[in-house]
Amino acid sequence: MTRLTRRTLLAQATALCALPAFGQSCDRLLSIGGSVTEIVHALGAGDRLVARDTTSTYPPEVTGLPDVGYARALSPEGVLSVAPDRILAIEGAGPPETINVLKASGLPLTTVPEASDGPGILEKIAVVGHALGLPDRAATLIAETRAALDATAKATAQIAPGDARRVLFILSLQGGRILAGGTGTQAAGIIDMAGAVNAVDAFEGYKQITDEAVSRAAPDVILMMDRGGDHAIEDEVLLSMPAIRTTPAATTGAVIRMQGLYLLGFGPRTAQAARDLHSAIYATPGADDDTDPS
Repeated sequence: MTRLTRRTLLAQATALCALPAFGQSCDRLLSIGGSVTEIVHALGAGDRLVARDTTSTYPPEVTGLPDVGYARALSPEGVLSVAPDRILAIEGAGPPETINVLKASGLPLTTVPEASDGPGILEKIAVVGHALGLPDRAATLIAETRAALDATAKATAQIAPGDARRVLFILSLQGGRILAGGTGTQAAGIIDMAGAVNAVDAFEGYKQITDEAVSRAAPDVILMMDRGGDHAIEDEVLLSMPAIRTTPAATTGAVIRMQGLYLLGFGPRTAQAARDLHSAIYATPGADDDTDPS
């Protein structure tokens, strides 16, 4: 896309929204980040969305919107082609070069902070509500979400510390190597909210770990996202891998798979996701998780 085309698109969108008949509701929103899109809808502003990124899959109706690409691999041309006049982007969206181009274009761009705990979710809602000019709706959603999170915390706190199950979150399996979730991750956060213990605490973020490290972690449960690609491995194959077959999880066959955005999004549905994960973790060992997040 040429520089002239970008300017033309921006000028058209700006001129349209300058007309008194439209007002604030004419905002052509581009939402980047699955939880950001969920919050926009929860605030009743879903009708403003003109496009979304690949991670934005809930609620289902957003999948009919134009897709500008993966949140961390955006191109300026892809973003500007949908002629937004406002962008809400999750922290870490990029690459930085694209974000710099978008900021230089003059488009209002709000960065929504990532979260891995309850207070972080409430901050996300507040930031999105402020950007949309909907502080009252945001306050209501914050109150509802806080109540749901408190109720979940009470429900999952019934597990005695000595009985808390150890959970290993596997982000991916690349060439048979396990990419696991350490401290400070959304995976660690949801495991904690579910009343369990993250089996990996020797490092921060997501890293590949050795077979010996998995064995030492001794997880009671393996947790993965339920999606295709390298996550499509069958439970029997997963549990027979050298890194996992010596663990308590392999002995009981305890594998839980949940939809990725529902599990790790940290948005309005997270309180229920933590409850569902809690139920799955403390169900009969080896039982399937039948949770339907939709």
